[in-house]
Amino acid sequence: MNVTATTEIVRAMRRHLTGAAFVFAGAALLAGCQSAQGPAGTVIDASAGSAVNIDSLTAVINQNPNDPNAYNVRGSAYGRAGQYDLAIADFNTAIKMNPNFYQAYANRALVLRNLKKDDQALADYNRAIELNGSYAVAYVGRGNMYREKKQFDLALADFNHAIQIDPSDPRAFHNRGLIYQAEKQYQPAIDDFSKAIALQPTAAEPFNARGLSYLATGDFKAALDDFNEVVKRDAQSYEGWTNQGLALEQLGRRQQAFNAFAHAAYLDPSYGPAVEGMHRTAGGGGTQLPATN
Repeated sequence: MNVTATTEIVRAMRRHLTGAAFVFAGAALLAGCQSAQGPAGTVIDASAGSAVNIDSLTAVINQNPNDPNAYNVRGSAYGRAGQYDLAIADFNTAIKMNPNFYQAYANRALVLRNLKKDDQALADYNRAIELNGSYAVAYVGRGNMYREKKQFDLALADFNHAIQIDPSDPRAFHNRGLIYQAEKQYQPAIDDFSKAIALQPTAAEPFNARGLSYLATGDFKAALDDFNEVVKRDAQSYEGWTNQGLALEQLGRRQQAFNAFAHAAYLDPSYGPAVEGMHRTAGGGGTQLPATN
């Protein structure tokens, strides 16, 4: 690889590591309490924070005002909707009703992380683990906090513990892979991302992460295959299209690289790496934007 190529790959890696803190975070928000019973006995899905869904959950609470589970589920829906103050209020109520409600502590911690209240979030994760030392979700959440602070030894310990408790959780493998990637241990990172993919093949993030590790090791064909999978799963991922352009550029396919960069810039005209990629590959024959769906 030339100096420019190496620089671009390192920059892509840093962007990914910085922006990957909440990968699969939404899946954690409802752990331990996925649904609540509606007025007619129907199951209300709290995975979407829509106004209609929240109204339905409120109806459940009105019928069951002393049920901490109902507040936990609605708090999760508020969290998904970005209504963090309301989410915390519901988690507070759930915990007041049931001081041993470890899932509510972990859910509140995730919202507090989004609010950048790390000390309070860490205290909640610690409390959740104290109440249930086998709750893998709390270890993953706390591990991510340690990872963001570059306390990699503590983070690895938490991810290892989470994997030991629940080896079917893709988040623990993915986030442990991010630590290996940050430490330039690319093969262990690739192995962990591969496990995350096997456990959740519909997710784009592990493919993107593994592709970046392949880029770093010079396996550009494998990287391209992964970035192709990213944009299949998330056609709006300007980062995925940009990374696809990087792999194509390294394979000497400049026209296709230009088109990938151009498509990324079309999705987000302010994304500098895509625009820079277009400038580098201009003249390679690529002059048209790919068709959009």
